[in-house]
Amino acid sequence: MTYFLRRLGFYLFTAWAAITLNFFIPRMLPGDPVQSLINKFQGRLNTDAVESLYVLFGLDENRTVWQDYVAYLNNLFHGDLGISFTYFPTPVSQILGQSLPWTIALVGLSTVIGFVLGTLAGVGLGWRRGTWADNLLPIANFFSAIPYFWLGIIAIAVFAVAWPMFPAAGGYDPGTLPGWNMEFIGGAIYHGILPALTIIISSISGWILGMRNMMVTVSSEDYVTVAQAKGLPERKVMFGYAARNAVLPSISGFALSLGFIVGGTLVAEMVFSYPGIGYMLFQAIGSKDYPLMQGAFLVVTISVLVASMLADFVYAFLDPRTRVEG
Repeated sequence: MTYFLRRLGFYLFTAWAAITLNFFIPRMLPGDPVQSLINKFQGRLNTDAVESLYVLFGLDENRTVWQDYVAYLNNLFHGDLGISFTYFPTPVSQILGQSLPWTIALVGLSTVIGFVLGTLAGVGLGWRRGTWADNLLPIANFFSAIPYFWLGIIAIAVFAVAWPMFPAAGGYDPGTLPGWNMEFIGGAIYHGILPALTIIISSISGWILGMRNMMVTVSSEDYVTVAQAKGLPERKVMFGYAARNAVLPSISGFALSLGFIVGGTLVAEMVFSYPGIGYMLFQAIGSKDYPLMQGAFLVVTISVLVASMLADFVYAFLDPRTRVEG
């Protein structure tokens, strides 16, 4: 119990540090977001309206940074993430609520599928090292070396342009309205197939190589040799003794991947113009939208911390030595 409480305290402190950095970093960026908004309205805002915008966005020069920080924490505890500059006057929470489901559905499912398939393939390749299965390793190395944006562009050129099997961009058919109906859901799945395949192909190689190398190392351990000498079934030795210990590093990597799911695969959403939180974050940075950047970074940070904490607990459950040494 002491181990878990200590880890919980560590993550609470890290969350406070991340929230504090999340407040200061956007304010260190050059430029004036209110001026960008004025330019957007092409000078149709009067002087009083401009001053009100500075106060509304927490950029009032009459207030100190400390007052802004306290107000930021107070709003945060009340679930108020502010109003977006880019999508003024839409609240940030509403924009994040619209973008998150797209990212979680696309990147989340792709990451889980890539992890499961890559780990199982890595277990098989590591257990049968020195056989024909080793010939598959150069293929995995090839795909792991390809930059994702290049893979995405090739996929669009081949499967959306040369052979128009899938749409090249977007999250759903332009003529449909988002809603829980078969027409919209079918269109969303159809638009998500190509980016999902590219994410799986680009991520599965890393899981295969990592798990295969760990299986090769663990397979030579004494407890695996003893299990084989006792005549246990090969499948039980492979999964129950070797894979159970070899998968521990992959669990940490998978937990971090789950945390970054909320942040979206920025490059993937840019290449496919997918309406997820990563694409929205890219637009927020370009327009110096402080509240939207803070909201997106906050969601990503909390997600990574929660995923890391769950990984710690799962790691401690699978490997009791962690609790003793901690």
